[in-house]
Amino acid sequence: MIRVLLVHDECLLRSVLAEWLCRDPELRVSDTPWRGAQGRVRSVRPDVCAADLECSDSYGIPPFGDLSVRGPDPSSPALLVLASANRPGLLKRAVEAGALGYVDKEGSPENLVRGIRRVAEGKRFVDDSLGFGFLKAAQMPLTRRELSVLTLAAEGASVAEIAGNLHLSHGTVRNYMAAITRKTGARNRIDAIRISQGEGWL
Repeated sequence: MIRVLLVHDECLLRSVLAEWLCRDPELRVSDTPWRGAQGRVRSVRPDVCAADLECSDSYGIPPFGDLSVRGPDPSSPALLVLASANRPGLLKRAVEAGALGYVDKEGSPENLVRGIRRVAEGKRFVDDSLGFGFLKAAQMPLTRRELSVLTLAAEGASVAEIAGNLHLSHGTVRNYMAAITRKTGARNRIDAIRISQGEGWL
């Protein structure tokens, strides 16, 4: 029996997908939105977390740390993400978070089941259709921290709000914004956001 926690912020899609997965007698499925993921990981102790990369909270930044088990038990669930090739920024975040599986959201539900089984065995699973997204992610000039700063800026957060959210000084945030502007070839902060959104980095 594979214990699966499905993490998705859209209630209708999450419910339908969870019901579909429950048809497999070898899967024990629970589901939750991102904001409830940390508590559900503790109570369910899943073998696999199948998480949608689109997150409506935390300025759109998936809180992957909420999917890890904290405390004396070092075991954490294997991470499989539901991804899109046109969001290489989110793919890069998932790679840095140690995701083992990558399922294309445009693919079939059967592919999701195959991915769950593979990562439950500790093996990697990557949809071929996400190859272009991974290529673009590898070419991204921005670091994970720069992406976090820019994501918050794109949501309208001020320098002070970005600093508070990421536990940085105001000067450090300004330095990051200057580096982002330079690396993206932008004229200013707004232009950097526009370029990054156009590339699918945010």
